Amino acid sequence: ELGIRIPRPLGHGPSRFIPEKETIQVGKEDATMHTLFAESFATLGRLDNVTLVMVFHPQYLESFLKTQHYLLQMDGPLPLHYRHYIGIMAAARHQCSYLVNLHVNDFLHVGGDPKWLNGLENAPQKLQNLGELNKMLAHRPWLITKEHIEQLLKTEENSWSLAELIHAVVLLTHYHSLASFTFGCGISPEIDCEGGHTFRPPSVSNYCICDITNGYHGVDEIHASPAGSIPVSSTESVCEVEALMEKMKQLQECRDEEEASQEEMATRFEREKRESMFVCSSEDEESAATRDVSRHFEDTSYGYKDFSRHGMHVPTFRAQDYSWEDHGYSLVNRLYPDVGQLLDEKFHIAYNLTYNTMAMHKDVDTSMLRRAIWNYIHCMFGIRYDDYDYGEINQLLDRSFKVYIKTVVCTPEKTTKRMYDSFWRQFEHSEKVHVNLLLVEARMQAELLYALRAITRYMT
Repeated sequence: ELGIRIPRPLGHGPSRFIPEKETIQVGKEDATMHTLFAESFATLGRLDNVTLVMVFHPQYLESFLKTQHYLLQMDGPLPLHYRHYIGIMAAARHQCSYLVNLHVNDFLHVGGDPKWLNGLENAPQKLQNLGELNKMLAHRPWLITKEHIEQLLKTEENSWSLAELIHAVVLLTHYHSLASFTFGCGISPEIDCEGGHTFRPPSVSNYCICDITNGYHGVDEIHASPAGSIPVSSTESVCEVEALMEKMKQLQECRDEEEASQEEMATRFEREKRESMFVCSSEDEESAATRDVSRHFEDTSYGYKDFSRHGMHVPTFRAQDYSWEDHGYSLVNRLYPDVGQLLDEKFHIAYNLTYNTMAMHKDVDTSMLRRAIWNYIHCMFGIRYDDYDYGEINQLLDRSFKVYIKTVVCTPEKTTKRMYDSFWRQFEHSEKVHVNLLLVEARMQAELLYALRAITRYMT
C-alpha cells in the first residue's frame, strides 16, 4: 500500500541442487555446529550459504573457516583491501558472481577504493601485473614457469616481495577452488545479494507479507521440482552402489595378489591422462562472462585447454620430484608463517574424511575411492604418483562422474543440476558435498604445486 517493493527469496534454501528439507537446519544442530555457525557469523558478519552447505561436514568446515579467516583478516604480508581485491580477481576468472559480490562488499568495508571496481585497469599496476598469473593458475597452471615469477618480483617500483607473492598465490588458488565448490554444489545467492531475490508488485491482493515469513513463495513453487533431473528406478541405482562396492573388493584382491611393474604403471598413467582429455562437459555451451564480472580480469577469451592438445606436450609433473609434503608445505610456512600448517590440515581432513558409509551401506572402507577421485584430478593436471595404479580410476569412476569432476574442476561455471543428479544417484547429498570437498582441495593443491615449484626454481 505504501508502494514499497518487498524482496522475496528466489531460491529455496542454500543450494539449487539440494532440496531445502534435506539440508541441515539451523536450530536443530548440536553444540559443535552451534559454535561453528557462531564463528562463521563473527568472521563474515553473516551466515552464508557456502557455510550452510559445508556444515554437512563440520570437521572440514572448521578447518576451512580457520584458514579463510587467517588469509583474509589476520596479520600477513598483504593489506586487507588487496586481499579482497585478489579474491574478486580470482572468482571473476570463473564468472562466479556470488563470490565476486561478497568480496566487493568486503573490499569497500575495509576501505578499498571504489574506482578499482570499475575494472582491473583502474587498480594499481602491481595488482594488474598479477592478472597473467591469475589466468594461468585458474585455467592452465602447468604453463607457469620461473620466468613468470621473475617478472612479478623484478618489476622495479611495482614489484612483489616473495612473502606477498606467496600470500597472493594462496588467495588465488583458494578462490579458484571455492568457485568450483560454489558451482559444484549449486550455491544460491542470499536474499540480500544480487540474484538472490525478486520483487513482488506492491499490490497483490491475494498475497500478504506474512506469506513470505511463513515460507510460502507463491510462483516460485512451480520451479521447485527438479527439472532436468534424470528419473531413475531405485533398483537401478542400488545396483550401481553394489557394483561399485564389488569393484572395490576385486581391486583390493588384485592388489594383494600382484603388483604391476613401474613401466606398466607409467603406461596406465599416460593412458588415463590421454583419456581425461576426451571427457568433456555434456552441456558444452559457451557461457559468456557478464560485463559485471569480466571487468575484473583481462583476456576474457582465455580458458581451460587440455594440456596435450594442438601438439603441445607438457612433461609429467612427478610427485616425488616436487610434492606438497616435502617441498610446498615448508616453502609456504617459511614465507607466510602458519599458512602451510593450516593448508596442510585442510588437505588432510578432506582427503581422509570418512564416515565408513556408502549410500545405505555401513562399515565400508572408502579410502580406495577417495584416492581414485583425488588422483584423477591430479592426473588431469598432469601430476603423477609413482606408487598409484591409474588402472583403478576407470574401474571406480564412471563416465557421468568423470564429466561432473572435470566440469567442476576445470570449467565450474558450466556445471548443471543435471550433471549433479546424474552421478552416484543413490548416494546421500552429504556424500556428494564430500566429493566436492575432495575436488576443491585436490584442485587447490594441484594449482599450488605448479606455482610453488616455479617459485622454488626462481629462488634456486
